[in-house]
Amino acid sequence: MYTQALDLPDGQAAPAARAAPSDSALQSHFDAKMERDEKVEPRDWMPDHYRKTLVRQISQHAHSEIVGMLPEGNWISRAPSLKRKAILIAKVQDEGGHGLYLYSAAETLGTSRDQMLHALHTGKAKYSSIFNYPTLTWADVGVIGWLVDGAAIMNQIPLCRCSYGPYARAMVRICKEESFHQRQGYESLLVMMQGTDAQKAMVQDAVNRWWWKCLAMFGPPDADSPNSAQSQRWGIKRISNDDLRQSFIDATVPQAQVLGVTLPDPDLKWNEARQHYDHGAIDWDEFWSTVNGNGPCNKERLATRVAAWEEGAWVREAALAHARKQQARALKEAA
Repeated sequence: MYTQALDLPDGQAAPAARAAPSDSALQSHFDAKMERDEKVEPRDWMPDHYRKTLVRQISQHAHSEIVGMLPEGNWISRAPSLKRKAILIAKVQDEGGHGLYLYSAAETLGTSRDQMLHALHTGKAKYSSIFNYPTLTWADVGVIGWLVDGAAIMNQIPLCRCSYGPYARAMVRICKEESFHQRQGYESLLVMMQGTDAQKAMVQDAVNRWWWKCLAMFGPPDADSPNSAQSQRWGIKRISNDDLRQSFIDATVPQAQVLGVTLPDPDLKWNEARQHYDHGAIDWDEFWSTVNGNGPCNKERLATRVAAWEEGAWVREAALAHARKQQARALKEAA
């Protein structure tokens, strides 16, 4: 192997080899970086648990974007107008792009896209439980934009300050596009609420079915989320589950009032002392049942995703063959 000694003038001795930093020294350097709230980059040393936590979180986020295309994609051919069809197509394309950004960010941590997708397709990896419910009417598409994407934005904006650089930078563009999706969904519902009684009833029904599921999107209560504290110490997670959920409720109640819908929670009321809205109990049994694969659409979503992957194999093979041909041509021209 070539060494630095080959570059030294004749007769000059090579410097003594520098000892590799110990694990404790590397850990101390990493801890100091966390204290200074500095970004960790792919080539920086990081604890194995920090790396594994990021791979799990980023890949599951990517899976959620990809699987999240399915409930809405089902309505592209049934959109009520050309305008709504074009908007929905653009949104579904955005979600696919978000998945690609996030898979790329996860790959910088040493995992491969094939590994991540294999974990998804075999059921080993999880994705957001919210996408395991059916979209029964066109109003569901609007409510997903307003409530589901609204909850996602509340959860994802703090990730723009995540301690891992590639993840934080990917989230900047994702949050901008998700903000547009939320506004588009809300505008669609506003139009429906100015329509017939049947349309208004359709919107209210969709809100009733999605509200509690959106509150569960933020994850279990802080007391039942043992990994959250460590993620917050590392700067991966900036705000706790309960605080994010509270912020979402406080922001959404006034929007519902303008929209003219009732949020399906009889315990929802303003608490003057806390300066926040109180809310009723979330059905965590349903949440965990869905997370563990027993939701209404778990099997359907996964089967659709696996079928799409298998049917697209020829496209990936053709793209790789074309890339090899281009590489060979470039090498031949350079020779």
